[in-house]
Amino acid sequence: MKKLYHFTAFMLIAMLVLSACGQSKQAAPQESAKPSEQPAQSSAPEPKKEEKKVVKIGITQIVEHPSLDAARNGFLAALKDNGFTEGDNLQVDTQIAQGDMSNNTSIAQKFAADKKDLILAISTPSAQAVVKQITDTPVLFTAITDPLGAKLVSSLEKPGGNVTGTSDTHPEAITKLMDFIASQFPKVKTIGIVANEGEQNSLINVKKAEEALAKHNIKVVKAAVTNSSEVKQGAESLVGRVDAIYVPKDNTVVAALESMIQVAEKNKLPLFVGEKDSVKRGGFASYGFEYFDLGYTTGKMAVDILKNGKKPGDIPVGFPENLDLAINMKAAKNEGIEVTDAMKSMVKDPKNIIE
Repeated sequence: MKKLYHFTAFMLIAMLVLSACGQSKQAAPQESAKPSEQPAQSSAPEPKKEEKKVVKIGITQIVEHPSLDAARNGFLAALKDNGFTEGDNLQVDTQIAQGDMSNNTSIAQKFAADKKDLILAISTPSAQAVVKQITDTPVLFTAITDPLGAKLVSSLEKPGGNVTGTSDTHPEAITKLMDFIASQFPKVKTIGIVANEGEQNSLINVKKAEEALAKHNIKVVKAAVTNSSEVKQGAESLVGRVDAIYVPKDNTVVAALESMIQVAEKNKLPLFVGEKDSVKRGGFASYGFEYFDLGYTTGKMAVDILKNGKKPGDIPVGFPENLDLAINMKAAKNEGIEVTDAMKSMVKDPKNIIE
């Protein structure tokens, strides 16, 4: 019995020892990671990357034809030459109204909602729509016949407000062309004009032509159109009633110039036009300039506003500086015109005699 007592006591002591060892293992603290195994942490805050400023420009244009397209390309070239690159720090949204006046308003409203940094309006109808809708964003215009008459600005020297730009009307261009017709085409007694009277710029051009021709006792017969599809019919209505045709700076008519050229060539009628680009397309003669250069001048205005902080209202309206007679020799042949040495001598730059 005594042996059994000692054995039982021994077993109880052994169990207590084992239990104490187990509790000691569970309570032992876990080994912490060595300093070299912990992720590196910097106490200094990471510098924020500076976001590149992207300038958003909206371009609205009444129709596409070579003169207006050249003005747009000149504008974009000036921006590129001064550090604004599309796809990098420049975003350009170009909208063409397809000759629809109501589209001009929709485009202007879209640009106002998009919060553009600057708007370029090419042509009088497009500029008029933009100026009505946008008063808190810089607006530039180009290829405008009469900025004052179109009520785009109240002063050419100091426009004020948020609008300025360039006009495509050299003060002497129309007068010189009409003087050229009177002096070199003495048999021309009546001139036909096809025009869209809904374009304010066209009305101004026609009025100036009528005043200049009246001084030479040359009459004017007009054919009115409302869209480009009517231009050919308008030109044909003049056949037999006029000795020559003049195409003013009328976007509706210029967009369909080829149909005017067809009528002129078929009926051997000299076709005088309002711009040098239209001479290149097949008109016989015009006093003009390069629309690319006009657009480039407008682009430099944009640079002054976007980069140099100038206010549009402090930038005077610009005009073409160079004016020269341009004649198309192939068109002359097709329209039954004999180009004399006297005519050629009136061209300053030989490049403006287009073979």
